[in-house]
Amino acid sequence: MNILILGATGRVGGQIVTYALHDGHHVTVLVRTPEKIQINHEKLTIIQGNVLNKDDIARATHGIDVVISALNTDGTTTLSESMPLIIEAMQNKGIQRIITIGTAGILQSRTAPNLLRYQSSESRRKLVRAAEEHHKVYDMLKQSTLEWTIVCPTYLPDGERVGKYRVERNFLPEDGVEISVSDTAEFTYSQIKNSDFIKSRVGIAY
Repeated sequence: MNILILGATGRVGGQIVTYALHDGHHVTVLVRTPEKIQINHEKLTIIQGNVLNKDDIARATHGIDVVISALNTDGTTTLSESMPLIIEAMQNKGIQRIITIGTAGILQSRTAPNLLRYQSSESRRKLVRAAEEHHKVYDMLKQSTLEWTIVCPTYLPDGERVGKYRVERNFLPEDGVEISVSDTAEFTYSQIKNSDFIKSRVGIAY
């Protein structure tokens, strides 16, 4: 399978690259700074470019079967500005499947079912800017014809892969507090072969 991974220099994205190469897939990454990719592999194609550049996205999606986006907010609007370009490129090339990393803030609230978690008292976070960015992406994907899945981890410490965790469609698993970067990456990567959560958000926690 030919997989495009965006956000490959981040904590989760970097691990997804490792998992995909280990399984023999051809991986393409679009990065601003190629030197940050520490992996040398015959099945890894590194394209220097920017997710905010329409031509770079078009180049990166050439010959791709599935897109995984582990882009994060980093205090910018890159997430919401890049998604329309990604959706357009995928539709132009007939690519259906996209898996993205979101945040538990955009899952449904259990205490106020009409609200998302970040809009309700369920979220303890004072800053909602990152959740607002992820919410915009969620709305764009919902309106698209793509087969999307948004993996929504709660607190994300570094840590070893445990391999056992709970997932729930559209909600954070009850009393879920954290999930490691490694397990989030593993679950996200596994969705390339899984159709259980198409057109859904998925909460993930231990």
